[in-house]
Amino acid sequence: MEELLAQSQFENLVEGSIINGIITEIRDNEVILDIGAKAEGVVPAYEFIDLTELQVGEEIEVFLERLEDRDGNPVVSYDKAQQKKNWENILTQCEEGSILSGRVKTKVKGGLVVNVGVDAFLPASQIDIQPPKNLDQYVGQTYDFKVLKINTDRKNIVISRRELIEEQRLEKRRSLLDNIKPGDVCRGTVKNITDYGAFVDLDGLDGLLHITDMSWGRISHPSEMLKMGEEIEVMIIEVDRDRERVSLGLKQTTDNPWEGIENRYPVNARVRGKVVNLVPYGAFVELEEGVEGLVHVTELSWVKRINKPNEVLKVGDEIEAVVLGIQKDDQKISLSVRQLDPNPWDMVRHNYPVGARVRGKVRNLTSYGAFIELEEGIDGMVHVSDMSWTRKINHPSEQVKKGDEIDAIVLDVDPSQQRISLGMKQLANDPWDEIDTHFKIGDLVEGKVSKVTSYGAFVELKEGIDGLVHISQISEERIEKVKDVLNVDDEIKARVIKIDRDERRIGLSVKAAEYDDSQLAAETAAFDNIGNNELTSLGDILDEATRDES
Repeated sequence: MEELLAQSQFENLVEGSIINGIITEIRDNEVILDIGAKAEGVVPAYEFIDLTELQVGEEIEVFLERLEDRDGNPVVSYDKAQQKKNWENILTQCEEGSILSGRVKTKVKGGLVVNVGVDAFLPASQIDIQPPKNLDQYVGQTYDFKVLKINTDRKNIVISRRELIEEQRLEKRRSLLDNIKPGDVCRGTVKNITDYGAFVDLDGLDGLLHITDMSWGRISHPSEMLKMGEEIEVMIIEVDRDRERVSLGLKQTTDNPWEGIENRYPVNARVRGKVVNLVPYGAFVELEEGVEGLVHVTELSWVKRINKPNEVLKVGDEIEAVVLGIQKDDQKISLSVRQLDPNPWDMVRHNYPVGARVRGKVRNLTSYGAFIELEEGIDGMVHVSDMSWTRKINHPSEQVKKGDEIDAIVLDVDPSQQRISLGMKQLANDPWDEIDTHFKIGDLVEGKVSKVTSYGAFVELKEGIDGLVHISQISEERIEKVKDVLNVDDEIKARVIKIDRDERRIGLSVKAAEYDDSQLAAETAAFDNIGNNELTSLGDILDEATRDES
């Protein structure tokens, strides 16, 4: 009779219908049901929200998918029974734009399946504002969703969580913009980091935290202070409600270290700090967090010639310095390392009095003179005009070369400008002061040709004095080019036919070397009539000779 009864109940079961079943056993991963069939039905545990809410003997509705599988067991589903019952309710109570609560069931290609009474599809792009990389984190979670589309024919629903989040953020954004004001302190989450700052999510409103407002100290990149997703406390600096922009500050949430800076670092005080940056013009030294001072390259040493600070310092060095000045508004402190020691230039007048004879090494040559190292860091300069009494020096290399040891006389000392003027010609008397004792009109002299110009030859005589043999005084015959007759280093004899003390010029004549007194007097008189355009000054001769040689 029991078999006949079971057979009759089995024949009444219809695939695709909702039937009642009685729970006979609750296991960890499945629930066993008596549905009046030849065999018991099995429902996977994941179809139930909470197994602890079920009891053995309880009657529940399930959807009969098949009467028998290949093993002869019925295939039933609690979830599909609920969806079949709920679908009509969804259609009558829900429309596009409605808000539903649902639990994420599983991950599928392109998104998630969410149980909102029936299975609905949640595309990955609609899960959050930023599409998540890991969808598994949402499985089993319950959220509110917005219905985007209902397809009644295919019994398909597309939902969105992102739209709800964006709407909520918009409301919060409007509320924040209406209520926040500069000076408010609030919490936010670092949303994005760029080279120039970071964007912080203030629970619906994004604010820009510029790199200059992150720290009172020095940072090279925002990532040194912040990381993505970090929660931070910031101050509202500026609110632009029309453009919906907010400027934020992180350093403003702490005390400004520049307040009272004059009291902590008075002028002339000795301080200690760490070198944090080196630039061509100096070194930045951190005295405390947020407070840096600059040691200009000129303030590194009294005596060492330092072109760049990295010649004597490196980042990370701990150094001492003296405070030279403070510009609080510009947040600048000027420091000096050399002020730690006495200034050697303070003793220069004592060590190198005017008129003293000194000796030093030629350290450098310029177009206008030579720098002589008297001691480490103390140079004197010999101007080209102070190198010779008798000849014009166009470049100091004509008299000295780098590395030469020379003697000189101290002409002037200016410690404030750190200048010492030296003279080489002052080591001897000016021969032109007593020219009459060296040369007279008519003297027969010998000398070496030192320079040749287009209009004559420059001859080096005794006492370092030069004379000019004009082209007209070389030979009785007409000469077209001086170089056809005379060349540099030629030894010649000539007569002195003119001495001009004021212009410091001596005129010579080669052709008059063998003249008698009457011939010499006539030639001297004729030479006196040569204009300034013919008998050029010593400087002009040198210039012309230099051009000819080049």
